[in-house]
Amino acid sequence: MSHASEAAIALLLRELRNLTIDESLKKLAKDYSGSVTFSTSFSLEDQVITHLIAQSGADISLFTLDTGRLFEQTYAVWENTNAHFDIKVKGYYPDNIQVEKFLDEKGPNAFYSSVDNRKECCYIRKVIPLKRALNGKQIWVTGLRAEHSVSREGLELLEWDEGNQIIKYNPLLHWSTDEVKAYIARFQIPYNTLHDKGFVSIGCEPCTRAIREGESFRAGRWWWEDNSKKECGLHIKQ
Repeated sequence: MSHASEAAIALLLRELRNLTIDESLKKLAKDYSGSVTFSTSFSLEDQVITHLIAQSGADISLFTLDTGRLFEQTYAVWENTNAHFDIKVKGYYPDNIQVEKFLDEKGPNAFYSSVDNRKECCYIRKVIPLKRALNGKQIWVTGLRAEHSVSREGLELLEWDEGNQIIKYNPLLHWSTDEVKAYIARFQIPYNTLHDKGFVSIGCEPCTRAIREGESFRAGRWWWEDNSKKECGLHIKQ
């Protein structure tokens, strides 16, 4: 991280320290006009943030990564979210030539055969589209929470994303799962109905299953892999 990036984050942390999330979103949108964006996968925490953005009136764009292999319930909550908040969440999609090349060479379910294949699939379907979505932006708002996984326990409220050269803001970092669910219920926010069926962290359909009693939050993602490898490349600290 450059000294300029460190200084910008330190200043922002001081300015946001005593503000609510609503106030923080409005301040960021004002100070970085047109350069603040929020990535949603329509998870419970992302739905909370969508509500907070709508409630604050902050000028923050919203986007999602449509990998082409999402659950039908995810598309349903996308549509319901647009209607409920009277917004339009923009979709970013993988390059068809890259997808075709990967499928032709390795097959439609190659991600099951090795971690390298799975990460390549994630890179094509998520990481590259994300870079397009973040291009020209200065602040990236996310729904990351420390409870999600061991690898996310060390995250900060504000941090520098070296790979995307952007400041990342994680407003719900220290919220508990119970707090997130209570917020959804209180404001009757649309959510993915798969959550009612034991699905906790929801991604692509072939790579997501419901978790069993006692399993961790991320146990249903890439369940055939070692826990230490359960990231898709979107939120890797460098």
